[in-house]
Amino acid sequence: MITVSNLRPARLAGALFATLVACGQEARDEAPFQPSPSAADAPQPTPTPATVEPAPTASADAERPVPPAEYESDELPEAELMPETLAEQRAAMLRRMRALHGLEDSEVAALEAILGRSKHMGQGNPEVVHHPMTRTECLAKRREAGVRDEKKTRCGSPYMVPLYDPATETEADARVCIDRYEFPGLPCDYPVTWVTTAQAQNMCKAIGKRLCDAHEWEGGCAGALHGPEDEYAFKVDRDGMRGRHNLKREIRWAYGTEKDHGKCATSSTKSKNCGSSGWKKCGSNTYPAGSFPECRSSFGVYDQHGNVAEHMSLPLKPEELGSRGGFGVPEMKGSWFIFSKYDAHIDDCRWRAPSWHDNEGRNHSNYHLGFRCCKDVE
Repeated sequence: MITVSNLRPARLAGALFATLVACGQEARDEAPFQPSPSAADAPQPTPTPATVEPAPTASADAERPVPPAEYESDELPEAELMPETLAEQRAAMLRRMRALHGLEDSEVAALEAILGRSKHMGQGNPEVVHHPMTRTECLAKRREAGVRDEKKTRCGSPYMVPLYDPATETEADARVCIDRYEFPGLPCDYPVTWVTTAQAQNMCKAIGKRLCDAHEWEGGCAGALHGPEDEYAFKVDRDGMRGRHNLKREIRWAYGTEKDHGKCATSSTKSKNCGSSGWKKCGSNTYPAGSFPECRSSFGVYDQHGNVAEHMSLPLKPEELGSRGGFGVPEMKGSWFIFSKYDAHIDDCRWRAPSWHDNEGRNHSNYHLGFRCCKDVE
């Protein structure tokens, strides 16, 4: 049996970006003393310390060395393991989460309990899944591309980035963070699928996070978080809110202003006998998270196009905002792993979908639907 003790510790690496160039100006050379003709032979007075001007020096701040950047681990324990049962698959996923997210025993136990109440939630049905890329291939691809995730201390959790509006704020102003990767939130692991909105919210809460609100997910994708007052027309119904938002939205994708499915995890295929859904017929044929380095926003959020579509919350009232402890109606964002072959709907960052699954409330799940978490910070 593989246990947590068998895991290799996460490797932390730092890289020194650049040395400081000393600020300040060159020391001034004093002009030589020119005696007057009448006093050429007279002894000249020695300047007192009060009249000697010292040469300028670099400031203390400029001389202080820049601390080396710290990076998240670029290793993934048990990357080669492909369990044959759902129970083994879940256990291996939790071991990786414990190792790289630093989860406490109580957090792991809470996740185990949520998973245990579901017949299907995990990384796809092992009997029918066919992933187009292995975890080890993903790790090699990222290393060849020089991809590394800088740690963001503002978030207080691994593999998260702060959200803010660069036009008026800095990273230090961020009040919310978002996962870089689809849950389980690890580079080169496969996304969790067959999960409902309610289960996704509970999984996030189990590790001190919450499900993202729609505008937070959109801001993480577009590279600018706008305030709720700008993103929701709370005085109208859902359809009216959606229409107003879509009409005035900025159209862009995480990677730029021109649509290009080839930059993201969109070239996989559906299982041969898969129709609209079905645990025994439809494999979650996803790529490892982060395996397309170009499919990343300016904040460093991966796979918001392709791989899996994602659950989130759409607040219809101010009190339903996640930052206020509320929860709105289910919303689904992003495209999924076959979009290079079947462009099923619009998938730019800020587009909001119709209320596709309102009749199922928070209970809709599917083989191509996952989630990521957000986290409030002080």
